[in-house]
Amino acid sequence: MKNEQPSIIDLIVETHVGLERQGPGSPEMTIKALSFLDNLDKVSRVIDLGCGTGGQTMILAQNITGNITGVDQFSDFIDIFNDNAKKLNFQERVNGIVCSIENLSFQKEEFDIIWSEGAIDNIGFEKGLSHWNGFLKNNGYVAVTCPSWFTDERPAELEKFWTDAGSILDTIGNNISIMQKTGYNIVATFTLPDKCWTDKYFAPRDVAINAIYEKYAGNKTIEAYIKNMEYEVELYSKYKQHYGYAFYIGKKIQR
Repeated sequence: MKNEQPSIIDLIVETHVGLERQGPGSPEMTIKALSFLDNLDKVSRVIDLGCGTGGQTMILAQNITGNITGVDQFSDFIDIFNDNAKKLNFQERVNGIVCSIENLSFQKEEFDIIWSEGAIDNIGFEKGLSHWNGFLKNNGYVAVTCPSWFTDERPAELEKFWTDAGSILDTIGNNISIMQKTGYNIVATFTLPDKCWTDKYFAPRDVAINAIYEKYAGNKTIEAYIKNMEYEVELYSKYKQHYGYAFYIGKKIQR
């Protein structure tokens, strides 16, 4: 990166661009969520919103035969996404494009599945489900992960951290109600296990953070950014019984 004083967005991209996943998750959880979906075939249209570099997208491509479009706002992620599709010989049916997930320009009722791991929180659970509903065929599926409260107790420092990050966590029960209100029947919900955070996300991210620290040694902005990343890990270790990621799978109500 040529910029000697990168922005926070630059740092987030640089931290995550080399990771298999840009948030908590695992191949096993992607496959588990996929197991709740039926009537899929080689003409099924799938869109993965906030796909990142495509870690979960390639798992989808290995387990279904339809066409998959990956969408992400960062071109650096999409470049790697499309390289990964080519390496796995999926380029004929898996393609990544740069686009905002809150302002989609696809045809109405174009997709059989809308998939999104860890991205809907960026625009809000209700807003995302409402906007995306129109692009889903009748009886099509939506499958998303979102950070959620597991308990009614909400530790103050934890809630402040997520609020400062621009996230408004809700309980699984309230999110289920939101999903129903926005036009879906609930198919399944389940929480992601601890290793989806520690092994699949935090551990590889720590390696990337260490490289960034060495690259920008002495830069106070970088040090503050890294300290915030480390604080997130500390909070998860301390409060993980209260919150985490949950998978929400719904089926669009036929009109």
